[in-house]
Amino acid sequence: MSIEQPIPRHPIAPERIAKHEEVAVVGGIPVSTQSLGGLIDRMLDEAPLRRALEQSAYLVFDCNGQGLSMNATDAAFRANLAQADLIHADGQIIVAASRWAGQPPIADRSSTTDMFIDSLVPAAKAGVSYYLLGGEEKVNAACADRIVEMAPGLTVAGRRNGFWKPEEEDAVIDAINAAAPDVLWVGTGKPREQAFCVRNRDRIKAGWIVTCGGLFNYITGDYPRAPMWMQRNGLEWLHRMGTRPKELAWRYITTNPHALWLIWKHRHG
Repeated sequence: MSIEQPIPRHPIAPERIAKHEEVAVVGGIPVSTQSLGGLIDRMLDEAPLRRALEQSAYLVFDCNGQGLSMNATDAAFRANLAQADLIHADGQIIVAASRWAGQPPIADRSSTTDMFIDSLVPAAKAGVSYYLLGGEEKVNAACADRIVEMAPGLTVAGRRNGFWKPEEEDAVIDAINAAAPDVLWVGTGKPREQAFCVRNRDRIKAGWIVTCGGLFNYITGDYPRAPMWMQRNGLEWLHRMGTRPKELAWRYITTNPHALWLIWKHRHG
């Protein structure tokens, strides 16, 4: 695993960093209409530039059925979500809803797992460095090893598991800043990861900060992904519930109907 910090390889003018997003309001949340490929290209262009210029980190959160429900029921989560610079469509239902609700159509689903995997080889070629924060220690370590196998030459600037006490948070931030990654991936689950990012965004030296939930477990294979036909038809949640019923059944049983109701309620934006 490479630990050296790469030199910036993207001599892009600061004005190329977009200031505004075209969004579709889905279930009360403004979601970027940008495609998965466009989002990856933008991340790999902007993140090294922001870090090199020591600009504040660009904060990227995701939106799915669970997020819609939590946004409507959890005031602290809603306040943190509102601080994102960009919210992308992690769930197929969000993409479909942008069309049902007569909003600007979201190009396609940008699941965090696909965003991560599809970016690995381009990131390795461009010298864009990643930091992995979250998951159990064995999962985090295995994920770091696995992605270097998937994308030889990828720079993993650093990594840390997702378990720390409040009094250890300063040390977590110090370790991230010592690595100064282009992209910090935070996978500690909703709502903890959003709260961490908002609380520390002005202290973290990174170009982009992207929340990613259980991403590291999917990379290592601890969590199986749904067949492609289920992903395309918005049924990945059903596969997840079937393969991890004790952890996820109640979540989907309660949040999915609520998310559909919220989409209907906010269908006119």
